[in-house]
Amino acid sequence: MAAEARRADIARKTNETDITLSFAVDGAGTSKLETDVPFLNHMLDLFAKHGQFDLSVEARGDVDIDDHHTVEDIGICLGAALKEALGDKRGIKRYASVFVPMDEALAQVVIDISGRPHFELKGEFPAATVGTFTVELVHEFLWKLALESRITLHVIVHYGRNTHHMIEAVFKALGRALDEATSIDPRVQGVPSTKGVL
Repeated sequence: MAAEARRADIARKTNETDITLSFAVDGAGTSKLETDVPFLNHMLDLFAKHGQFDLSVEARGDVDIDDHHTVEDIGICLGAALKEALGDKRGIKRYASVFVPMDEALAQVVIDISGRPHFELKGEFPAATVGTFTVELVHEFLWKLALESRITLHVIVHYGRNTHHMIEAVFKALGRALDEATSIDPRVQGVPSTKGVL
């Protein structure tokens, strides 16, 4: 019998943003991204490709003010989709720790699909912007992703000189770590927790 598809569709409309998002855990690394934030499109494309996820995002927001609401709400939608797609989390590996280099930069992402939302980001980015993208929005996006998906997420940027490279390493590592943590381990019976629930 074929395994049930682990995917979800999320829609969120506020006075600030209008977002539709589709996410498949067991995908082929394909993405269709139409947002008003080009740098985030680039990062989400990397995330999907390196995580072997299928991701579709259509988002419009009040970027005439700034990118904050759009980036934040996409993080909220992606987190909600991940939580829904994983269901009761039976059979998953649960944990992952992945290092990814990007030229001179090195990032590490550590994940526990725990049911307990927590986020830590350690690292210093040399620049406040990459093009028109405000670098502090990386924290906002990842925090909302962790919160809505109810995962424990630690991101460590060990070093780097180029802010674009550093953020790129983070999103590639995020994809690879989430792919590993969500993968099915045939040895795991039920939910990987002594509590019996995640």
